Amino acid sequence: MSGSLPAAPAAQTLEERMARPSEFRAACAEELGRGGRFCGGYASTATGAPSWTALFAVGAMTHALRTVAIEGSVPSIVGLSGAAGWDEREAHDLHGLDFAGHEPLRPLVEHPAAPADWTVPVLGEGPYDVAVGPIHAGVIESGHFRFHVVGERILLIDPRLFHKHRGLERAAEGSRPEEGMAFAARACGACAVANSVAYAQACEAALDLVVDPDARRARTVLLELERLYNHLNDISAICAGVGFAPGTMAFAALKERAMRLNQELSGHRFLFGSIALGGSALEIDRPATERARAALRDLATDTALAWRELRFSASVQARLGGVGQLAPEDAIDLGAVGPSARATGIRLDTRTASPALAYPADFAPVIPEDPTGDVAARLEMRGLELPATFELLDSLLAEPLSPAPLRKSVEGTPERTSPQFVSEGVPSTDASPSRGVARVESPRGESVCVVEVVDGRIARLHLRTASYANWPALAHAATESLLPDFPLINKSFELCYACVDR
Repeated sequence: MSGSLPAAPAAQTLEERMARPSEFRAACAEELGRGGRFCGGYASTATGAPSWTALFAVGAMTHALRTVAIEGSVPSIVGLSGAAGWDEREAHDLHGLDFAGHEPLRPLVEHPAAPADWTVPVLGEGPYDVAVGPIHAGVIESGHFRFHVVGERILLIDPRLFHKHRGLERAAEGSRPEEGMAFAARACGACAVANSVAYAQACEAALDLVVDPDARRARTVLLELERLYNHLNDISAICAGVGFAPGTMAFAALKERAMRLNQELSGHRFLFGSIALGGSALEIDRPATERARAALRDLATDTALAWRELRFSASVQARLGGVGQLAPEDAIDLGAVGPSARATGIRLDTRTASPALAYPADFAPVIPEDPTGDVAARLEMRGLELPATFELLDSLLAEPLSPAPLRKSVEGTPERTSPQFVSEGVPSTDASPSRGVARVESPRGESVCVVEVVDGRIARLHLRTASYANWPALAHAATESLLPDFPLINKSFELCYACVDR
């Protein structure tokens, strides 16, 4: 199978351009008007002067529109794309940038004591606040939710995360690219592969590297193994949210089987350490691939039976419809990604624009027959995607996987295989950063990684995970729902706290 995969670029193509601050907002509006989708923004001082870059996805192309901050301020684009709201608030808190036109620019990472400093004011008779967290009954990360409620109906939610901000991006600065992998991989346990692949592809793009076809296939196998156990976990969680113990335990047991397969194939239940910069160290011989395919077929059969029982449980299905609805226009404006977006009918799946991976050319995302954007549709999305994942894994594991060359320069440049190539092979004639960007479909949607390399060292790492992109959509979806339904709505998105606290 590897011989059928031609050489490919390290990641999606990056197109960069500068804009004067006075022209930046109009240039962003032009990108959006041409069909670009805002997929992240980040501040950087890699070139000395503070700059702000907005990223727009157009198929397999990523457009990076950069402007320099004048006296610490750049124009806000939150009025053009609501998806930029968190990015601007985070850049203000962590990098001191102001965004003209973003009013009020409420804190996101910083945690002022007074609720009025960070919550949206709700006026009038009847509304009251319900504060939940940041400590929860379950074994989860810290997250605080301030519910503004009338009776039992939610008017508005102010989520307050970043309670355990680890500073992974800042800690990575000064590292050699191969050392920076650890920071991206540890951002989130449940999406360790997706974040690692995004980081590797961003570095490879910045350093003009391509990877061997076997490495592309190995990465795709690992991404789908990660998707498999996450989807099984998420279905189990939704069952728990409605108190359906048979479904909770059945899918938890299926997830456990998937994670044991991860352990057998990669040496780690969460697939940690399975991604290598510039290539792949994963080795799965033919007997192992045949055992894995047999285990996956058995798992697919048992998953289909458990899914059928769940679909025909009338009491469960009656509990899901109409709860936590997200309209497609809101999903687009807020930048929702992954199953949460596809549940509204938006056919957005970065696997269709991933030339550096081994997805088939005719791969197409699936959406529910009735994409209502509620808990029922988000549950159905997982059920619809599981058969495709089983089929992909069976095909990808049809041949053994051998370790791929760890470094291979692009066609037309000298082949350099020294282990020091990544750190020492970058031209150091000036301090102009070499940039790379990658977008990878994780179980929760598109994760974006940007790397800026100067003199062979990481000058800037920015990781915008799918959970980060989806949290504002979750908060919006819960409005107009009943307060007791929030745990179920939360489980239907099943977002990560840890990768927000990166």
